[in-house]
Parts: sequence; structure tokens; C-alpha cells
Amino acid sequence: MSLLPQDQDQRFLARALELARAAVGRASPNPTVGCVLARGNTVLGEGAHLYDARDHAEIVALKQAASLGHSVRGATAYVTLEPCAHHGRTGPCADALIAEKISRCVIATADPNPMVRGQGLAKLRVAGVEIEVSDPASALAIEARRLNDAFAYSIQHHRPFVTLKAAVSIDGMIAPAHRSRPGPVWITGPAARKDVQNLRHVSDAILTGIGTVLADNPALTDRTGLPRRRPLLRVILDSNLRTPLDAQVADSISNDLLFFTTEHASSQAESLQRLQGAQIQRLPESAPGQIDLASALSALHQRDIRSVLVEGGTFINASFLQSDLVDRVVLYFTEFELGLDGVPFARGLHSPYELQERLTSLQRKEIPHSDGSRLEDIRISGYLHDPWADFSS
Repeated sequence: MSLLPQDQDQRFLARALELARAAVGRASPNPTVGCVLARGNTVLGEGAHLYDARDHAEIVALKQAASLGHSVRGATAYVTLEPCAHHGRTGPCADALIAEKISRCVIATADPNPMVRGQGLAKLRVAGVEIEVSDPASALAIEARRLNDAFAYSIQHHRPFVTLKAAVSIDGMIAPAHRSRPGPVWITGPAARKDVQNLRHVSDAILTGIGTVLADNPALTDRTGLPRRRPLLRVILDSNLRTPLDAQVADSISNDLLFFTTEHASSQAESLQRLQGAQIQRLPESAPGQIDLASALSALHQRDIRSVLVEGGTFINASFLQSDLVDRVVLYFTEFELGLDGVPFARGLHSPYELQERLTSLQRKEIPHSDGSRLEDIRISGYLHDPWADFSS
């Protein structure tokens, strides 16, 4: 029994999204896009955009179809993002699809770039290509947008999309008041910590403060083992360059460690860190000894960083929230209590539970402990700023 056209659209658009998901971490600073070319029930070609390979998803699919000896004349293109109509590193994909005489194009979501939004659709329509754009409320359209939250936000607001992540005790603390020795204190289970690695993988940069470096000595690496186009940029806010030369972050530097500091930092300390291979950039202060966060994000945007994962301590969390620079929040709640003298989630601000009340598109996920115990962690995520809020398809 053959599929109905609507079922075909859902099937092939879902496949295009699968291709896009597999390319996460390999397309930035461009959007993550997948494409399927099909006639009837038959796939003629498919592909996803990989930044280093230059070709956009539509071109990858067209080249695969040609290599297999398939003509795509009269075929349907299923694309997760509106085909581009402008010249960038490559030519317009809309022109390439028109030249190959496709008859129909099914798109999960239009382009969020305000400079080019709708132009690809217009080109295709003028050429006589039938256009269908998914309902923005549909599951496929929502997923296509969420894959490109960072691109959508940064292309419209000219700064990276910021996700703040924290592991929080049931009484709203992130660490005990006293530690027997320096190093990380795990309050969530291994499964939740593995989930955090996925957050790192989809991010261009991870940011923390000197307080976390001194207390936890983190490596700040992407340990998923999944391919990525460029190393996860590790960013440390260190106003006086106090990071020890034997800290874990300095163990394996490959142009992926960046210190933001101030004009008051020691030149000798800068020289030592540079000898270790680190990058150092001096930024303005928002207050004595405090690096201006907006300047830090602007500097990252200039480096083509689309997304930043903030994994800081109580002061970093409070500073980002007070500056209204957090776009998405991911909280891992554990069943443990750390006590009223523990380190609060964000010093001087309300509890994480009150922050949770402000989030939109709230999602809740239970993460059982892998040791077989009855304990489980709860992941709560949502948005303070929807990257697609000002967008209409």
C-alpha cells in the first residue's frame, strides 16, 4: 500500500531532520540543515550541511542524486530550513534547485536571518515550484527550530545564545558549605552528568569563572566522543589571571582555551599563560574586578561563536541572570539536601524554583541513577528568551 502524500511529507521531512541531527556540532557558525530529494516513495539523494565541506544540504543531496544516476526533474525537496537565496561561501541553493527543475519543496521552517528571510521561498515560487512550509506548531517544525536556536538568536541579536546549566540540590544549593579537599562535588548521578556532555557537544563554547576553576579544577571538555568541526572553546573569566599553570584546563591546550581578563591583570601572569598556549583578551570592567559580561559575549560573537554553555558558580550564575544575558536554563535537581549553609544557586537572587516559574516551553525529564538505587535526578529546561519569538514564517 502506497503512502498518502501527507504521510510521505512527514516521512521524508523526518528523515531530513535525522540527517540534520547527525550533523550537530559540525555546521556552526552556519545553521544545521538536512535535505532529502524524493520522487514518490523513492529517495533520490540526501545530505546534511557540514561547514568544512562547504556545500549546503541541498547541494549535497543534488550531488548524491547525480552520482547515483538519478534525475531530480519533477522531484520534491524536503529541507529542514528554507533554501538560501543569497551568495555566501557558496551560491544560492534556491537557484540550484530551480536549475534542476524540482517541482515541489517542503520546508520545516523559514530562515530566521532577517536579511534573507523569505527570499528563498519567493525565488522558488516565481520559478513555479510548489511550496509547503510546515505549521509552526507541528512537532517537525518545532524540532527544526530547536536544532537552530543558537543560529536564530545570534543572527538576529548579534550575540551568542546563552544556556545556563546547574546541578541543584532539592533545597536550592549547588555545593556544600565546606569541602574536605579541592575538587568537584558530584550531587547528581552519572546519567545526569553524561547528559551534560550532550549539552557541551551542541555548544560552541563553555564558560566558567575563576572561582569554579580554583574550587573544582574542571577540564571543561566535550567527552561525548562525537565528531565536531572545531574544539569546544573553553572560556574562563579570570580578572587577575589567577588560574594555576597546573590546572586541568591547561593540561591539553590546542588553541581552545581563552581567558577573559581585565587591564589590571599582571603582565607576567599573561606571559606565563600565553607560554602554555592559552589565548588572552583584556575586556572592560562592569565593576571593579568584574569583567563586563556583555563585552565578553560580544567578543565571542566576533569569533563566530553562536552558542555558549555557562557552567559557573553562584556568582557567575547571579551575574548572568542579573544582566539578563541568559536565554535558556537547564537545571538538574537532585534529591539530596545540602543545608541552608550550602552555596546558593545564584547568590543574592531568588531560588532556582522561582527561576523555573519564569521559564517558557518548560520540559521535565526524569534521569534514573545508573547504580540501581531508587534515587533519580530531574532535568528541568526552558527559555527566558525564545530565539524565535520575533520570527514569523
